[in-house]
Amino acid sequence: MTSQKPFSQACENNKDPILQVISRVFSRRTTVWEIGSGTGQHACHFARHLPHVDWQPTDRRENIPGIRLWMEDAQLGNLKPPLCLDVTDEVWPCDSMGGLFTANTLHIMSRREVELFFDRLGVYLNAEALICIYGPFNYDGRYTSDSNARFDEWLKSRNALSGIKDFEYILSLATSIGLSLQSDTAMPANNRLLVLKKGVS
Repeated sequence: MTSQKPFSQACENNKDPILQVISRVFSRRTTVWEIGSGTGQHACHFARHLPHVDWQPTDRRENIPGIRLWMEDAQLGNLKPPLCLDVTDEVWPCDSMGGLFTANTLHIMSRREVELFFDRLGVYLNAEALICIYGPFNYDGRYTSDSNARFDEWLKSRNALSGIKDFEYILSLATSIGLSLQSDTAMPANNRLLVLKKGVS
């Protein structure tokens, strides 16, 4: 019996708007590490359209088989085999990172997990590494839409430690490891795409 590929409608809806931004960010040859690759849809789409980039999917162990199914269909030479990575892991499966992408992950994490995520980036990011973070954020402690408020309530009903994070909180963590905000772009469904760079004042 053939396993069915996992599918995310949100990934399908946002992949092209995200690509428009990250194609400008990751314009040079590098390896981009994706934290929380989920179904694998983003990894395949971005690797296909960014042939100069080696794309490294990562996720928790339970999601790796689904990512592999997407990769088997995609057959892309610049798409690396997925690696097991949890942001709470003491050691990540890499020596360094020239680029990083993550989508719809920070609101799933607890604040402690988000802080560990940035702590690890402080260890592994190369000088002048570029980072793209996609998802919903609050600004000045307020939701940007009623739908985000409802989404946050739903997240907390599933896990009281999760929830939409404040932009200012994320920026303070980024600044503490030497990252500087390059852009903050409005995206579909009341999401944002933050672009940060290491080593820029």
